[in-house]
Amino acid sequence: MEYLKKNLEKGYPAESLKWALLNQGYMRPEVLAALEQATKEIAEKAPKLEEKPKIKYEIVDEEIPSNISLWGKIKSWFG
Repeated sequence: MEYLKKNLEKGYPAESLKWALLNQGYMRPEVLAALEQATKEIAEKAPKLEEKPKIKYEIVDEEIPSNISLWGKIKSWFG
C-alpha cells in the first residue's frame, strides 16, 4: 500500500500501478483492496473546499455580417 500511495501522490495513474503489481505476481484482490485503501487515505489528506468556485462569464454581442460571400471572407483573411 505504501508503494501505491507514494506513486499516486507523484501523479502516476492508478491503472498503471495496478498492472505493474499484477505483473509482479501480486494477487488481484489484494492489489484492488490496497489501491482502494491508498486512494481513500490520500483523499482524506486532501484539503476540503469551503466554498464553490465562482464562474465568471461575459456575453459578447458581435454582429457578423451575413451578406459577405465566401470568396470575400477568404480574400479578407489575406489582406
